[in-house]
Amino acid sequence: MSTTSENGMEGPRTTSREKTYKKTTSSALKGAIQLGIGYTVGNLTSKPDRDVLMQDFYVVESVFLPSEGSNLTPAHHYPDFRFKTYAPLAFRYFRDLFGIKPDDYLYSLVNEPLIELANPGASGSLFYLTSDDEFIIKTVQHKEAKFLQRLLPGYYMNLNQNPRTLLPKFYGLYCIQTGGFNIRLVVMNNVLPRSVKMHYKYDLKGSTYKRRASRKEREKARPTYKDLDFQDMHEEGLYFDTETYNNLMKTLQRDCRVLESFKIMDYSLLLGVHVLDHREVGEPGQTGGDGRRNVGQRVLYSTALESIQGDGKAAEVVTTDDTMGGIPAKTHKDEKLLIFLGIIDILQSYRFMKKLEHSWKALVYDGDSVSVHRPAFYASRFLKFMSVRVFRKNQPIRFSPSKRTRTSIPALKSSSQEILSSQADERREDERRDRLGGARSLASLDGQAVFGSFLRPDLVPANPSFYDASSMGTISSSSIYVNVESQTGERDDVASSSTFTLEDSAICLTSEQSTVDVDIDRDDGSVLDVYL
Repeated sequence: MSTTSENGMEGPRTTSREKTYKKTTSSALKGAIQLGIGYTVGNLTSKPDRDVLMQDFYVVESVFLPSEGSNLTPAHHYPDFRFKTYAPLAFRYFRDLFGIKPDDYLYSLVNEPLIELANPGASGSLFYLTSDDEFIIKTVQHKEAKFLQRLLPGYYMNLNQNPRTLLPKFYGLYCIQTGGFNIRLVVMNNVLPRSVKMHYKYDLKGSTYKRRASRKEREKARPTYKDLDFQDMHEEGLYFDTETYNNLMKTLQRDCRVLESFKIMDYSLLLGVHVLDHREVGEPGQTGGDGRRNVGQRVLYSTALESIQGDGKAAEVVTTDDTMGGIPAKTHKDEKLLIFLGIIDILQSYRFMKKLEHSWKALVYDGDSVSVHRPAFYASRFLKFMSVRVFRKNQPIRFSPSKRTRTSIPALKSSSQEILSSQADERREDERRDRLGGARSLASLDGQAVFGSFLRPDLVPANPSFYDASSMGTISSSSIYVNVESQTGERDDVASSSTFTLEDSAICLTSEQSTVDVDIDRDDGSVLDVYL
């Protein structure tokens, strides 16, 4: 049988290939996991329920499972191994808090075969998924397992205060000793259900230094992108309604405060994006590959939508076949999405090695852009990136009159006034032309009598009647002073007794008051002299 070791070296080639972890084949590891959990959970049911005490967090139970079997353990065809269970009573309390019954826990982990995920983490950890999409089993390092043990009392307190959280939900911590190696495992909630196709998957930290997926990662069928990739592919972010956005950010702030208090950093937000417009067979509302209809996750507070809701609704109310526990969202193009998310990799504390890593990276690169940083700064940067770049709030549509609507009535009034004034001006202009034409015909008895009155006072034109003269004068005054200020109204009576000679000369006058006064006085005097 061909094997692949942790460093990627392959053994002799045969017809099949199987991964190995610490010289243990994947099939043997999965079998040992199921045998060990089956024994320890079944043995735990005989212990009475009681309150969790401080010493319960540090209890370690161990059982040896030989391949030929014993009085307590069944026989199996795997190599002999020892199975250790950490804090069994504490983790039983955690499972009860999330509504996980012992029978359901055993059925998911033991009765159904485990599915090995093809996309292992960057640390080389192996991931196994249960067939019902409920649980993830991950191999962890020795320092991570010890840190989780120290974290359990504070984790217990946090879950009591707030079970609705995006932090990982730990259901068990185990260790398998085989072949001289310790393989430590942790059982957690599954953030990205396998029954829903994730069109985009991101690992977001809020930093920018080397936060772009490698070329090798991009070539995978379902790559995991990073922060800079998200900014390129979703430049406008993801939009939520106001209530959902507030609940999401409140949950993130509370979780980051808890992580900061435990001096935890270098965690990530695992974000899965399902585009509803691209629904395919095997996705929400469809049947799975095994012919069974997909159902949502049954564990309380395990879905993203349940984890951020603060109203205490039951899981059955919010989780449906259409959403599968995802959070409804939209893009800036109004494209409908389902968002699945959770905080992962919280077992990294800011200790000596991390401080040293941050120090030498800060010497070469911008210290604020690197992933490793002190917990307080890391939490602040993480929240800022999520609230500004990733998640955004939909602006509510409120009915209010637009600027065009508010100004339409005054604009209509002004336009109607302009039309009326232009029509009045045209009407006055037509009347002026008609009356001027009559005056010219009256003065046409002698072509030089009127226009040459200044030069030849001996040529006296025919004296029109008082009515005609005043009419002409009135018309001329309206023509002269139509654009002059109201102060010239007193001059209208003076100009009303002038003849056509005044009209032609006054029509050419400017609207300045001084010029009008001089010309009117001069014209009045000359014409009166001729008439006398």
